[in-house]
Amino acid sequence: MRDDMQSVINVPERLLITGDGGFVGRQALARWPSARGLSTFSAGLDIRDKGALIDCLQDYRPASVLHLAALSFVPDSFRSPETTFEVNFTGTLRLLEALAETGFAGRFLFVGTGDAYGLVPARALPIDEELPLRPRNPYAVSKVAAEALCYQWSQTCGFEVLMARPFNHIGAGQAPTFAMSDFARQIAEIAAGLRPPLLTVGNIDVTRDFIDVLDVLRAYELLLANGHNGEIYNVCSGRERSIRSMIEDLLRLAGVSAEIRIDPQRFRPAEQTRVCGSHEKLSRHTGWQPVVPIEDTLLNLCRYWECEIGN
Repeated sequence: MRDDMQSVINVPERLLITGDGGFVGRQALARWPSARGLSTFSAGLDIRDKGALIDCLQDYRPASVLHLAALSFVPDSFRSPETTFEVNFTGTLRLLEALAETGFAGRFLFVGTGDAYGLVPARALPIDEELPLRPRNPYAVSKVAAEALCYQWSQTCGFEVLMARPFNHIGAGQAPTFAMSDFARQIAEIAAGLRPPLLTVGNIDVTRDFIDVLDVLRAYELLLANGHNGEIYNVCSGRERSIRSMIEDLLRLAGVSAEIRIDPQRFRPAEQTRVCGSHEKLSRHTGWQPVVPIEDTLLNLCRYWECEIGN
């Protein structure tokens, strides 16, 4: 299942991680204890503040950067599109400028989103990196703009810039504002007798390409080591799964019976019906393959919320 490129990667020394307080950032620091999170230099640092960024970079002088910092909750992006764009696009620009002004000469990995592709017809599945982008929410628009900015910098600045488009990644510790974590939390509350056996959901008759967060981090490791300057990479499982089937798996793993109730208030505007990505390019350039079984991911999610509710 693993070859030489799938084994543990030596993460570059002096790796700086932005967005280290978020779901993926916390997992990254746990996996790479030698890395530094941007928040450790200045609590509450605003990614749009170039002066503060320069101060941090002069103190640390990173050899590589994993840029995770973003506002990523889609419903919030509809309520506050301007703030979403300022953080996700302008914040990326300020970080690139600060790196250039402090003599950075390493590798910069920008984390975008598979949501950039928008509504994709069935004939175009699985989605590869050549598919035209049709973002359908302000979050995705901001990420597409920042990705274009990163490509421009990859061609004109003095350091390497790569871009990742991760699809739906899940795992223990994810906030319940995200669907699968919310479902696991509700199921844990039902199991604990804290709510009736009723699971409230939005539109679950859609498909997504779900991947374990640890597989995503392994992809980032390999991109930092072997990715190509200026290239964009899907990070996905290559499997299409319905949200309904994922909920049924969560209920089975938790040993819980519950009625599933559809709440139209939970439907998102501009919802994509089907999502399935291709990781062929990532695999070809780096040797990466997803290795964590989705059932293990869901079981870890169930156990996480059982512990949280129990506490």
